[in-house]
Amino acid sequence: MVRRRAERGDVRERGRRVRRPRHLSQEEAQAVTTAPNELERAWALYELGRYDEAVTRLTALLTEDPDHTRAWGALARAHLKRYRYKEALEASDQALRCDPEYVDALLVRSEAVRQTGGGIAAAEETLREAVRVAPQFWGGYAMLADIVFRRDLLRCAHEAGTNELTPEIKAAVPAEGADLAREAIRLGPEEVYAYEVALFIAQMSGAEEDSDEFERAILRLDPTHPGALSRQTAKAARAEESLARRATDLYADALSVAPDNAALRGGLDKATFRLLRGTRWLAIACVLAAGVTVDLFATADDPVQRELPLPLGQRIWLLCIMALIWGFGAWRVYRRLRTGARLNVRSLIRRDRWARVVVGQASFTTLCALLIGQVPWTDRTWPQVLFWSGLVVPWLTISYDRRRTE
Repeated sequence: MVRRRAERGDVRERGRRVRRPRHLSQEEAQAVTTAPNELERAWALYELGRYDEAVTRLTALLTEDPDHTRAWGALARAHLKRYRYKEALEASDQALRCDPEYVDALLVRSEAVRQTGGGIAAAEETLREAVRVAPQFWGGYAMLADIVFRRDLLRCAHEAGTNELTPEIKAAVPAEGADLAREAIRLGPEEVYAYEVALFIAQMSGAEEDSDEFERAILRLDPTHPGALSRQTAKAARAEESLARRATDLYADALSVAPDNAALRGGLDKATFRLLRGTRWLAIACVLAAGVTVDLFATADDPVQRELPLPLGQRIWLLCIMALIWGFGAWRVYRRLRTGARLNVRSLIRRDRWARVVVGQASFTTLCALLIGQVPWTDRTWPQVLFWSGLVVPWLTISYDRRRTE
């Protein structure tokens, strides 16, 4: 399992995949801006994600000029984006025949050769050539770091005779990949992909402090980066584990930056659910206050219970206490939430069945407390039934739905 995933380049950590660099080398970018119009149009289509149209234009250009090195390189990249790895390999080889030191063709070839059966060894050989040709280009080091780390990870797993990525295997991986990634960062300090590779290696190696450092660096360069933003927000929310309101605000703030981030939306829903769970404890506090006020149960220390029905003044006083519990425990918290978080409270109640169950339980328990304290009972039988009902109903799911927020 480890070999198959690492050979394809699909080793995942916390649901993310290391992405290939999006940008060309400086030399290639300059060549594109000074290229003939047809190549410029093809690159424009490529940047728009219209890869089929880019391939059509580039093929027509190469029919007229079969030795156009930049066109072969652009065609290789377009095929790579279309997952046509065999065609990408052929096009990159054609570009290298025209110019053996064409760096961007070497980078494309490293990915294509790995996906067409050449494996990590062939990709590493190609990338080392790219680093030799362009020792000051960050992209070659970043891709080589990724490949070298996967190679070492495979070897360590093979030597341990296991298919599982245990902490011991991760700790045994040599530091060459991490060193190459840091060199890529040194050469390209403003390039997100260099930090992504370093982050992937740090996560797989269990280096939490380094992972946090790289995630923060990524967010400085790209505040909407999906993976880094969701993980940093989750870390901050876990640090505020006892404050559901604070965690809700953190996720709401992050979503204002990246509104389409599914991980952040899921985190906001969990934090909101924690807020709703807290309302049941407020309701239980109201039931306990009502039970004490009505003096439902005689004790050995005080066998004489309060006379029923309660005077109107005591019932009004109990109602004020319950209003204070809900006012400070729920309404005040709700009003202090961000607007987006308040909207999500209503949205989650509509969307999620368990959120409706929690709100229903809190409402039922509060109703029991109101009936116990406000009805002028002359007997304690029904108030006792209401008291135990108000406690048992929310307790039925408290232990279960707690696991939904973990």
